Amino acid sequence: MTPGQLAELLGEPPMPEGDWTREAVYLSAAALRRRVDPGELAASVPGAVPLPNGLLRIVLPEPADVLADVFAVADQGWPEAPLTWDNPGFVVKYARARAVSVTREAPALGVPGAREGSGGPGVSGALGVAGSLGVAGGFEPAGLSGARDRAVLRVLAELPGRRVSAEPGWAAFLVRLALAYHDAYEQAAPLPVGDEPASPVHTARVRLALAVQDVLPGPDRI
Repeated sequence: MTPGQLAELLGEPPMPEGDWTREAVYLSAAALRRRVDPGELAASVPGAVPLPNGLLRIVLPEPADVLADVFAVADQGWPEAPLTWDNPGFVVKYARARAVSVTREAPALGVPGAREGSGGPGVSGALGVAGSLGVAGGFEPAGLSGARDRAVLRVLAELPGRRVSAEPGWAAFLVRLALAYHDAYEQAAPLPVGDEPASPVHTARVRLALAVQDVLPGPDRI
């Protein structure tokens, strides 16, 4: 169940709740806004239960489903310099460059399903095609069950709701996504290290990198 599919059932995008370390939870005020019975609406939404306050609590069975609904967010006009962690523009653009490097290097490292291709920029389809690399097969969502991978998914889950908000707060969102990806990149290796064999976990993290590079603005290299 993707965020887009949930939005169709609810009439509006739900908002992610919590840190998603244990489970991917959304909250929705759709029943209150539509003035319909929360129990009836919950019955039409997989994983939803009504709460006493009228909100719906929705558990997404597969957190990686959020990868299906990502889209590019525009550059927020940050200065190019300095290239330090004090500059939000650098934080965001460096995160994108790191994500691109993962997708660029994966085929040569034998990551299952990674292949060189000729697709255009961006991510499309359930598995994704971005830049010069696509994930042709073997993507197992369970490979993104680690806390740092889940943290990136949690931020990405905000995209649909922010897109329809009068005040989406894109600048703060991009910095949060970038910082979450920097943490994942450094603490949950997206590619094999040393003599480590490539595994389905690496395929899943390449898929995550594809989504991150599609959302974040910036160059392919810094």
